[in-house]
Amino acid sequence: MSVFLTLLFLSLRMINPMKKGQTLSYVVILYILSGSVSGYASARLYKFHAGKAWKRATFLTAAGFPGFLFTLFVLLNLFLHLSLGKASVAVSFWTMLLMFVLWICVSSPLVFLGAFFGFKAVKITVPTKTTQIARFVPETHSWFVKFPHCSLMAGVLPFGSVLIELSFIMNALWINQIYYIFGFITIVIFVFTLSCSTMSMVMCYCQLCNEDYKWWWKSFYNGASCGFYLFLYSVWYLFVHLELVGFLSIMLYISYMGLICFAFGLYCGSIGLFSSFWFCRKIYGAVKVD
Repeated sequence: MSVFLTLLFLSLRMINPMKKGQTLSYVVILYILSGSVSGYASARLYKFHAGKAWKRATFLTAAGFPGFLFTLFVLLNLFLHLSLGKASVAVSFWTMLLMFVLWICVSSPLVFLGAFFGFKAVKITVPTKTTQIARFVPETHSWFVKFPHCSLMAGVLPFGSVLIELSFIMNALWINQIYYIFGFITIVIFVFTLSCSTMSMVMCYCQLCNEDYKWWWKSFYNGASCGFYLFLYSVWYLFVHLELVGFLSIMLYISYMGLICFAFGLYCGSIGLFSSFWFCRKIYGAVKVD
């Protein structure tokens, strides 16, 4: 959500694209303020699955992904300080302290606030009843519905839809080129999101046709595989377009691109999961049960 809002502000010229630090600050601030959205979505989904440990679920929502990013970010900066002393690429202690305070005092309370309204909302219903005894999933001979073949195949088309634009984004990130066609990239991301959800629904339908009802995690992996392809592209970009010298430079590039690919995979996996959930509710709601 924060990335979409940042792209919208950039398209409307409310943010100067020439100032990369200002753009990054807007992304961080909007991500912190969108904590209520993540808390609400996780609470609605957890309530649908009849979960009881709502405090633990909300805490993991508030601390899981931000805590992982912050911990790895601190470790990387600590390594830079120990290796190079006052390195120019290292972030100051006060900046990291400010990020920690914003996470604990702003983002986390917003997550709990969103989770409060999510648990108070009406429980999501399904159009049909399910049996309490799990059915046996028959062995299938269709290779494209087996894991991980289905996930790897589902991520090819969505990733291919942004492959050309991705080269310009990577040049702007690592070769200091200026990127200012933010209206076009907003459309590209919309097309990518649509293709990612469509492929997840198609693979979910193929899985259901083979009488495999365990589609929840597979639908997430179907979308998250785009993050895996992005990481492969970043490794190819490192050896073809960049001329990094030294272990430290390569380690920083792999670490930061790993964080970006991980966040990208979570976004795509969430799109695949919610799209497949919506698709299953629609198709089973159209079934006429006498």
